[in-house]
Amino acid sequence: MNKAFGLAAVLAGLLSHHAASAQTPGTWGNWFIGTVVLPGSVEKKWGGYVEAQARTNGLFRQYFYNELKGGLSYDLDKNFTVLLGGGRYSTFDEPGPINLEKRLWQQLVINQFLDRIKLEHRYRVEQRWLTYRAEDSTAFRQRLRYRLNAFLPLFHHTITNKTLFLSVYDEIFLNPKGPVFERNRAYAGLGYQFTKQLNVQVGWLRQANYSQPSVKQGQLRPLSVSPKNNLILTVIFRLAHRDSTPLPESVPSQQD
Repeated sequence: MNKAFGLAAVLAGLLSHHAASAQTPGTWGNWFIGTVVLPGSVEKKWGGYVEAQARTNGLFRQYFYNELKGGLSYDLDKNFTVLLGGGRYSTFDEPGPINLEKRLWQQLVINQFLDRIKLEHRYRVEQRWLTYRAEDSTAFRQRLRYRLNAFLPLFHHTITNKTLFLSVYDEIFLNPKGPVFERNRAYAGLGYQFTKQLNVQVGWLRQANYSQPSVKQGQLRPLSVSPKNNLILTVIFRLAHRDSTPLPESVPSQQD
């Protein structure tokens, strides 16, 4: 219980601090995420997921972005899962589409169950094909991502039916061609596991994009950061293989 209340206090502090520092218009947006997951089981190690996502530039207004994606997973072990995924990502503005991205990625997830605290390490390599409609141009980029996600069930030792839980994570985005450090995401949220199939999560996410120092026309442009705070609503529905034994414990991770 002490751990639960301690982490709850940290979460409350983070939310209040960033809400207070982001009061100017346009600094808050929304992410709406709906996911259907078919996890692997003891007998049937193959699984997968599909997901739809929409984002807004303001709170419940200014829709500008969507994602449609999915993946095929395989459980190497109860705590090690690999996944091959792909998706379509569209960004819009008032006149119409700004760019379209098609993405392929390879992923390794490692889970650690440390008594009450559950940890997830996610490693991802992405290949990205971007089309910029306004400039009628295309580009190919690669990216590396690492996310450390921690879960703490409240009033239970595992995240099971009728469980309230906390989730916090930090994820870094790296560009192998440089500038290396491209983006950072920090998340803190509260979730509720209604049944073994359904959970809902509400949280705050701060996404910061980094523009590295550069020299242009003889002048040094320092490192600049473009942060964005977002209120996130996530609904995850888990399917089950027919006539299979489920894994003894799992974590309700967001796929993105």
